[in-house]
Amino acid sequence: MFGAGILGYDCHDGADVLHLRVSGIEPGVIAPMTRAPSRYGFHATLVAPFRLGSDTSEAALMDAFRAFAVRHAPIAIGRLAAAAIGNFVALVPAEPNGHLMAFAAACVKTFHRFHAPLTPAERERRLSAGLTPRQAELLDRWGYPYVFDQFRFHMTLTGALADEQITWALPLLANAFGALANDIVELDGISLLRQDHDEHRFHVLARERLGGRPL
Repeated sequence: MFGAGILGYDCHDGADVLHLRVSGIEPGVIAPMTRAPSRYGFHATLVAPFRLGSDTSEAALMDAFRAFAVRHAPIAIGRLAAAAIGNFVALVPAEPNGHLMAFAAACVKTFHRFHAPLTPAERERRLSAGLTPRQAELLDRWGYPYVFDQFRFHMTLTGALADEQITWALPLLANAFGALANDIVELDGISLLRQDHDEHRFHVLARERLGGRPL
């Protein structure tokens, strides 16, 4: 799979995989470029990572996750393209998609009740990133600043890069993705990921098809 090959980690199997050979990028360079996102695996975030609140349980979250998947139909995303988002490279929809924005908003609203509150240190760390007033408002209300109108669907390919690194890496990654660039993508399922310890990588705990369709 393209994404897992770029990152060198398959979060579905919880296993390392060989890095994909990207023309123009030396094998010894791709690993440090992707070290940060390889902790999570190739994915599109709909709900940011959170700790379970003390008044709920993993079993309750799992029940809500399955019920949510049954209630929502698949969403046509269309084509994807490599793009720079701030200081990293990701795959993003080639065209704006209101249905995708609404689905992500529904995810945030549905699963927020399972969140433990942000600690003061977590809040300060987020604020130190230079949030806008709107993003700070969303952080305090929902525990994450990039939701609702601030959300952008993306699948991360690199960690933070300097401007000159993005200048040369973006076209090389876009070229590597070229064989898949005309594929029409559908969001047909959602995954629940878990991190067992702060130093561990995330792995898929469960995956459900949208609309109750069998896997």
